[in-house]
Amino acid sequence: MARKRSKGLKLTDILVTIVIAIVFGLIYRIWGPVYDVVKLVGLQAEQLTYGMWFIAATVAFLLIRKPGVALLAEVAAASGELLTGSQYGVESLTYGIMQGIGAELIFALFAYRSYSLVTACLAGIGAGLGALAMDAYKGYLLELQGWNLTLYLVFRFIGCIVITGGFAYYLVKALEATGVTRIVRPVSDADRQGLHD
Repeated sequence: MARKRSKGLKLTDILVTIVIAIVFGLIYRIWGPVYDVVKLVGLQAEQLTYGMWFIAATVAFLLIRKPGVALLAEVAAASGELLTGSQYGVESLTYGIMQGIGAELIFALFAYRSYSLVTACLAGIGAGLGALAMDAYKGYLLELQGWNLTLYLVFRFIGCIVITGGFAYYLVKALEATGVTRIVRPVSDADRQGLHD
């Protein structure tokens, strides 16, 4: 008889989410200078890299597969980035909250039962929308002319789809292939079949 998985977060889930968040918080801290270098190219090219700042949410959810994990991971990663001296200060935390909510809402739309590439990409877009809400609040979007705003949005969502969605999805698939995900969730027949698809 198959054991029913608990939908609520256990201490193990929270601890694993925090570890994921610490790793990505450090990556977020390093990512600021990368973003600034790409910004030198101009034409909003840096927006193609923006999706890296949302990836903790999708990786954590795809690993743990429980409600609240995406938001917790993103807020914790943003907090870690802040504590390590983020060049963006407290803004990194407020953005993290909005990005986590955006990703969490997408996973909720699928009743936390879809772990597909499409869902991960949509969660990336959701996180991107959360960041855009903050950009709009801060007035950044009003400074851009129409063509420039179009580039900004298109490149931002490409980065969300490729990095936050695609890269996160395949990173978790690679972790599943090693068996490390059994620490947080037992391997199901569907997981085994997904590795062969």
